[in-house]
Amino acid sequence: MLGAEVPLAEVTLPGFRAGLTRQTHGAALVSAAGAQVRGAVADLSGLPQQRLEFWADVFGYQPRALPEIDAIGYGCAEAGQDWDLAAWQDRWGATVRRASEDVISFLGDRDPQTMRRSLEQIMVRAASWARAQAEETPMNMRHGFTAEDVETDAARKPYLDFFMLEEQDLRFRKFNGGVSATVQRAAFVSGDAVTVLPYDPVRDRVLVIEQFRFGPLLRGDRWPWSLEPIAGRIDPGESPADTAAREAQEEAGLAISRLESVANYYPSPGAVSEYLFSYVGIADLPDEAARIGGLEAEAEDIRGVILPFDGLMELLQSGEAQNGPLVLTALWLQAHRGRLRGAGSI
Repeated sequence: MLGAEVPLAEVTLPGFRAGLTRQTHGAALVSAAGAQVRGAVADLSGLPQQRLEFWADVFGYQPRALPEIDAIGYGCAEAGQDWDLAAWQDRWGATVRRASEDVISFLGDRDPQTMRRSLEQIMVRAASWARAQAEETPMNMRHGFTAEDVETDAARKPYLDFFMLEEQDLRFRKFNGGVSATVQRAAFVSGDAVTVLPYDPVRDRVLVIEQFRFGPLLRGDRWPWSLEPIAGRIDPGESPADTAAREAQEEAGLAISRLESVANYYPSPGAVSEYLFSYVGIADLPDEAARIGGLEAEAEDIRGVILPFDGLMELLQSGEAQNGPLVLTALWLQAHRGRLRGAGSI
């Protein structure tokens, strides 16, 4: 994070404890009589000091003098429960380190206040990166190349807000054993997300939602309202299954009794980093389950529509179903419907 190796000296600071910050899940100094916290100090100046100060400002840390050890430390008003290093490493370490690298990469291009507005989504993308790093992917058919077979000469991030755009000048290993010429690639960077299609196996019906979508509007679609499964981004610390249950409640007011995994996949890997976890969610779907929903805080206006299974298939046949996860999940449901109905309960 500092951009250079710096010598560290171990210290023990009396009158403080390490508290867990709520938004960024890091450690901050909290005054606590009778407590003490172990740490390290470094003599910083120049660029390493600038990097630390920028990072701390973006992550909401306030500097404070520590005369007990003749140093400057960082506290955070929102720090709460005790911070445990082992637990933090296990749950948050990879995510926070990745988010920190992302934040530091904007030093000199954006001010801390602007960066703070994007911090929540930076954390979402960092959690997706950590999830991808931890995944074990089958390699039975692919050649076996890894990320180490890509060499990046230059990287640029010309856009950062809710999403991020990244450009790279890179070279990659070729199947003939050589290396490609330097090529420029650009991608739309977003966090992982889930989709869930609620299905009632007793009534043999599904619930789809309809909502306005900006992407079809930009394409020139005259009807930019889309029929879709329930969907949402995976928050840091959540599992995909947790997100599926939460989004079903937020968007449609539904309690999902069981999730059936459909597929995990990149919907458009040529230009988008998004990775989806798609589910069928077993749920009770009486007529009144079709309602207007969504979170006001996110300006959501979502219409729930209940369809018999045959009606769902008609959407595919007519071409009205234009949402990739809906098409994929409907075809999965067609293949597994007999098994789900045979279970006989919700």
